[in-house]
Amino acid sequence: MARRSAEPPGRDLVRSVVDEVSWYMTEHKISRADLAQSMGVSPGRVSQILSGDENLTLRTLSSVLGALGANFELSLSPAHP
Repeated sequence: MARRSAEPPGRDLVRSVVDEVSWYMTEHKISRADLAQSMGVSPGRVSQILSGDENLTLRTLSSVLGALGANFELSLSPAHP
């Protein structure tokens, strides 16, 4: 019998998005405090968003991208080629 993963569905997607945002911030020398100020939220809220532990909504992602002045590209491919 196959063992089910304890991680919620979509966890890999959330982790990938957070990793990409973190990479972008590093490349453009944007701190979490800078992002928080641009978003109008607390640094703690930014830490929650970037932890990868929460359900990252499209609205939240849109706010992050707007504050970073960044675009997001999405492509779909078969999960099991």
